[in-house]
Amino acid sequence: MTADNRTTRIRPGTGKTALVVDDVADVTEMLAVLLTHAGYEVVTAASARGALDAARQRQFDVVISDIGMPEMNGYQLAREMRLLPGYETVPMVAVTGYSMFDDKERSTNAGFNAHMTKPIDPRALLDLIEQL
Repeated sequence: MTADNRTTRIRPGTGKTALVVDDVADVTEMLAVLLTHAGYEVVTAASARGALDAARQRQFDVVISDIGMPEMNGYQLAREMRLLPGYETVPMVAVTGYSMFDDKERSTNAGFNAHMTKPIDPRALLDLIEQL
């Protein structure tokens, strides 16, 4: 893994894996703890490029990503990730501060399955992931 990726495992999980992508460390940590407590093994990435590197190295069951990141935004990440073998149908959730009228549509067009605006309700995120 690259320097901006790390694996967090707080307790044994269900065998499910999640990739969490955000350039704000507090956000990735909060989401990693939430998902780990829900039984996921979580890998975090601080950039879209780091997320693509992680996705090339292993298959994730769900990807949760911010949109507003430097260098490569979440829309570009979703488009590129959908081109990777095995990621054509992996559930992807945008968890972002972007809440303008067309942001949800832009997320869907880029390849995300769902769009949640920060601050998120942790239970709502877990329920959404299970639905996907």
